[in-house]
Amino acid sequence: MKTRECESTVVSEHDQRVRQLASFSELGKALTSSLDLKEVLNIVMEKVSEMLQPKNWSLLLIDEEKNDLYFEIVVGEGAEKLKDLRLTIGEGIAGWVAKEGVSLLVPDVNKDPRFSKKGDESIKFTTQSIICVPLKSKGRCLGVIELINKMTKEGDFKEEDLLLLTTLADYTAISIENAKFFQKIQELTITDDLTKLYNSRYLYKFLNYEAERAKRYKSHVAMIFLDLDRFKLVNDTHGHLLGSKLLSEVARLIFDDLRKVDIACRYGGDEFIIVMPQTSKKHAYEAAEKLRASLAAHTFLQSAALNLHLTASFGVASIPDDAQAAEELIQKADQAMYRVKNRSRNAVEMA
Repeated sequence: MKTRECESTVVSEHDQRVRQLASFSELGKALTSSLDLKEVLNIVMEKVSEMLQPKNWSLLLIDEEKNDLYFEIVVGEGAEKLKDLRLTIGEGIAGWVAKEGVSLLVPDVNKDPRFSKKGDESIKFTTQSIICVPLKSKGRCLGVIELINKMTKEGDFKEEDLLLLTTLADYTAISIENAKFFQKIQELTITDDLTKLYNSRYLYKFLNYEAERAKRYKSHVAMIFLDLDRFKLVNDTHGHLLGSKLLSEVARLIFDDLRKVDIACRYGGDEFIIVMPQTSKKHAYEAAEKLRASLAAHTFLQSAALNLHLTASFGVASIPDDAQAAEELIQKADQAMYRVKNRSRNAVEMA
């Protein structure tokens, strides 16, 4: 009887290993076939839940500018609240793993002084056991994967779980590195180098798509066209270097005013375009007026001790009110802007 039980256990363990190997094979194929970061992360999300069955888990990436960790993926209780939380490098289990670059298995967090209750307190959760592994590529830590409380009676993770997660993290790190590199290359082709806003190449692609969508669903797409007033005088008086710095400040003000669905582009030297999908001309006018007031009230080039004030002329147009296609929409918004420029400056006019 005992022999049969032993044989059954051996067969069960063998079957489990075969399934794990098959899962890793599928994971490897899926990850190497995609250069899209969101798709890579979705694949990882699916495999972590399937293979390791954590109650809660997260993938945190390092923000190199701020030198901290942010939650890129959160699965489980309190996921939405945790997305707003940030950890300094070295803080908590995840921060320690990111700093040291080594994997960690903590069977009981109450016995580990590195454990931080910040996450638990923010979502009213009780952590018992954690495994956390670094995402390392080319000797550099990109972030960590952290699993909390296994969905078993005991609720704790074992050494074999750590080994599995470490292997999965190796696949993931390489794919994230490749996807981020591809993303940077893509961004270079569609963004303006000076202002970091989109360039005209991306504008036409986006606008053509939104124009077709507005036509198909009988909705609106609005445009704000703005041109800085007397910007040439800034260049002539203070030089092109400070002129470029001022353009960057303008771009930041524009970007900070956008909704998530809007895009902003640098169209020409000191010309900018904002595209607002599913937005009426009236609402676009209100947004333009708000931005006009914001620009007029702002003090530019304070870091250079110049304290300049600047205004802009705005034109607003929309599909289907003023145009049916992308080129025509730009033309109508541009014409409205020039009427302001020729009349008074520092105002908004609708087509």
